[in-house]
Amino acid sequence: METTAAIAALAALAQESRLAAFRLLVQAGPSGLAATKIAEALGVPPSSMSFHLKELTHAKLISPRQEGRFLFYAAQFDTMNTLLSFLGENCCGGNPCSPVGATVCAQGSADCT
Repeated sequence: METTAAIAALAALAQESRLAAFRLLVQAGPSGLAATKIAEALGVPPSSMSFHLKELTHAKLISPRQEGRFLFYAAQFDTMNTLLSFLGENCCGGNPCSPVGATVCAQGSADCT
């Protein structure tokens, strides 16, 4: 993942309604949810939700699909996984990442240098 794409994704997620919408769509799975259902579940006005969904779409974190009169959105799991890999790319100095390994590395163990 390019740094600019990672920054765009992180910026899109750095807002409460967008983060909540993305997490809801991750939970919904590949079938996604209608925009109206997302707005309703989060208690966000539809016009505001439309703006937030557009921002997540531009960051390629979600994708829309039209079904009749309704617009459905689904999380882009490839983008999410690529972002997570990008963030952990140099984790623990190349050692396997685990809660124990991360704690040991954070304490400055010689095993992590």
